[in-house]
Amino acid sequence: MTDFIIKKLPYDLSSHAGLALIGKYFKRININSLIDPAFKVRSGVANSAILKSYLALLCLGKNDVDAVENFRDNAFFMRALGLAGVPSSPTLRQRLDTHVASWFDLAAQLNHKLLASTVNGKAIDFGALACGYTPVDLDTFAMDNSATKKELVGRTYAGVDGYCPFAVYLGSLGYCLELALRPGVQHWASESEYNFERALPMAASLVSTPLLVRADSGFCSFKLFREITAQAAELKREIALLIKWNPRRAPVEAVAEARKADNSTQWVIHRPGKRECIWQETLELAGVGSESNPARRVYRLTERTIDKHGVVLLLPEYVLEGWTTTLPARFSATDIIALYCDHATHEQFGKTPSQHSEFKTDMDLERLPSGKFDTNFLVCQLAALAMNLLRLIGQHTLNGPDAPVRHTAKRRRIKTVMQEMMFKAGRMIKHAGRWILGLGESDSGFAVFERHYGQLKTA
Repeated sequence: MTDFIIKKLPYDLSSHAGLALIGKYFKRININSLIDPAFKVRSGVANSAILKSYLALLCLGKNDVDAVENFRDNAFFMRALGLAGVPSSPTLRQRLDTHVASWFDLAAQLNHKLLASTVNGKAIDFGALACGYTPVDLDTFAMDNSATKKELVGRTYAGVDGYCPFAVYLGSLGYCLELALRPGVQHWASESEYNFERALPMAASLVSTPLLVRADSGFCSFKLFREITAQAAELKREIALLIKWNPRRAPVEAVAEARKADNSTQWVIHRPGKRECIWQETLELAGVGSESNPARRVYRLTERTIDKHGVVLLLPEYVLEGWTTTLPARFSATDIIALYCDHATHEQFGKTPSQHSEFKTDMDLERLPSGKFDTNFLVCQLAALAMNLLRLIGQHTLNGPDAPVRHTAKRRRIKTVMQEMMFKAGRMIKHAGRWILGLGESDSGFAVFERHYGQLKTA
């Protein structure tokens, strides 16, 4: 084993060369012109520098405002992001608290402008389904903020004290339209119609295909069904819904006896002791669906007489599931179930068992930085923008034939994007009046990094 001499070199090195790409995206959406004219400062750090600095921290997996102190004297951080100076942690915290209410809409505006931009002359591919619809996936998840005195922390459905943010994803590639923070005790469906009023018009403006709103049984609400249909009529777009049915107090045993007594029921045997049947019915829900595509519900009843361990049960065990949809009749009952199964992709992406782990684990966003609910709400809104920045970098660098070696996939996990593109060693050099970012000779991601930077530079 070699004994190294540790030495401080007389030139600028950075372990976050990927910030050069983040800076280019900021320039693409002209972030300074969106912020500074509307939120002027008499002296000190511009508000554009506040937001750019914090977004850069989020893209590095840091949500604590104190982390900005490590970049106060970092010349590359300032030049990559186009900053005249890096704010101190007290300044960053005070500005976020001061402008939090007026920056809610600003964060959504920045996110929309980013997702509506083009790269190399092409619009973003959000990932449409094979059936022609683009999914809009809705869900909530628990953030564990136990042992804190943060505002509106409450007991969540997961059994921990924290928050339950509401997430809206567009397409099958994981782009986030909104991450709206909620108190831990708030029910999933409560006030979700207000999120639809923002998210669905945004989704309709980004894609030209029909939209398919998918959600689990926590959103099984007649009020929400009507809101989705109303949004479709207002936007003059085809927006179908596919939401899992909440059986509540449905008489499962009575339904099972009725299906067994019906000679037309077709049972499918999956293994000895397990069989299931599928059927559907039209629903009369006023204001939901249309005459051509009325609301209907697909049911699946599973009967087990032998459990998965081979033990014969004294009495049959029944599981009744259902899915409410306004998809056209050309989609069969099995098609409906398959489309809903794909809904879980954004929850189960990656190897960690926790839901939405790209936000909670990869971006280290589970424990929010502020004691104030409104500030944490803004942090979540900015985190959605940061995730989309990382997603764009990953989609344009890590899926090509000359990308660093990885297994074949349609999208890369945010953690992979950080490891391969953000945490990249670089040296900043000034030569002949030009600034150069030098990457290592053995850097396996050099080709894709250089190409994508060039695409952003010339766009």
